[in-house]
Amino acid sequence: MNAIHSIAGRLAAMFALAALLVLSILAYILDRELATVLERQQVEQLDTKFKDIDYVLKRLRGPEQWERIHAKLDALTPPDRSTQYWILSDDPQIRYGNALAEIVSISQDASSVGELRIGGRAEPMLIRNDYFPADERHAALRFIVGVDSEPYARTRRAFRTVMLASVSGGVLLVALIGYLITHWGLVPLKRLSREAHALSPSMLSQRLVTAQLPAELSDLAQSFNGALDRLEAAYQQLESFNADVTHDLRTPLTNLIGHTQVALSRERSVPQLVEVLQSNLEDMERLRGIVNDMLFLARANQGERPQQLLRTSLAAEVHKAIEFLDFLLEEAQVHVRVQGDAQAPIERSLFCRAVTNLLHNAIRHSPPGSEIVVELAAAEDHARVTVSNPGPAIPAEHLGRLFDRFYRVDASRTNSGESHGLGLAIVKAVAAMHAGNVSATSRGGITTVGFSVLLDAQDSA
Repeated sequence: MNAIHSIAGRLAAMFALAALLVLSILAYILDRELATVLERQQVEQLDTKFKDIDYVLKRLRGPEQWERIHAKLDALTPPDRSTQYWILSDDPQIRYGNALAEIVSISQDASSVGELRIGGRAEPMLIRNDYFPADERHAALRFIVGVDSEPYARTRRAFRTVMLASVSGGVLLVALIGYLITHWGLVPLKRLSREAHALSPSMLSQRLVTAQLPAELSDLAQSFNGALDRLEAAYQQLESFNADVTHDLRTPLTNLIGHTQVALSRERSVPQLVEVLQSNLEDMERLRGIVNDMLFLARANQGERPQQLLRTSLAAEVHKAIEFLDFLLEEAQVHVRVQGDAQAPIERSLFCRAVTNLLHNAIRHSPPGSEIVVELAAAEDHARVTVSNPGPAIPAEHLGRLFDRFYRVDASRTNSGESHGLGLAIVKAVAAMHAGNVSATSRGGITTVGFSVLLDAQDSA
């Protein structure tokens, strides 16, 4: 992996940038402090040299001593002329040094310190000059001493070179150390990556090892393991779904093939062939129902929404569903009682389909002579429809899966010819399309299954 695109490489680059910023600030501060110290030293050097001659000038006793002063200045001037002296005066006996134009034009203040460029020097000279008015011992004069700043500038340049090298080396060292530390710190993450790569559909129960992981990675690994748990459950549900689909499709197909083979095994009369065709038609209708229901559930899972929402009396729609199932109610010798009402925006065909599935489910599991109760009520922002019927209790471990596709509480698949196990799944899909939910309880010999729809369609937009 390219180091630039790795976490270790990026963190090393950020460490290097941080080090560059900090070290650059420190280098700037040290450079300014060094400049201040060097400048102070130059001024102190000027003051020392100036005081030596100033002491002599103030104790001058006669004109004959100027030759001695000039000789002293000659002795104090080094061969490289890094220190120079000038005495400016109208009296030629007093004047000393080359009367350069730069010297003549300096400030005429009583006393000053400044810079002066002379000749082809790379760096200016730091000078100090002082004015001595005329008295009985000498004419008016101006004394000037200059110190070459090149040694100080050279020291500062050397310091900057060393500092630049130090900053560069420090940045590279911090980047290297940062990369190594980060690389070492990411070892647990690389281990998790290897474990994740080792996962396969053949070992769905395998999980990432969270022991001895840093807190941040432990949370990540636990979240990933949670996702694996859900994935395993979904995979197992899919396998169960495939098995159920295969069973529910195979039964009518087997019947169709068997009836057709028997009919073709010998000569049949027209009534016998009609009977076979009627039996085959029932199986084909069952196949069509399974396919249609699966297509509806697929569209619902893809986010399909009701097309025509109309605010309607839910009780009126429930009565329509009861009328549609009137024949089944008579055959099962049960009756339905409707309690309450609510107004909600629904798509009538979908709502009636969900209610019909609930009633059909309740009819199949109710003993003869019993009563099915449909209760309608509005609570907060939802309207709820519940269908209660007497019958065998449903174990708690099955209640949460009643709305799964092809799920049956009875593992022996009883009544498979009457229902293909998609009724309650469709109820859940209709509830979701109306921004509602489903519920199921079973206690005291009464099983209650229901769903809800949103009272205000704008809330689901």
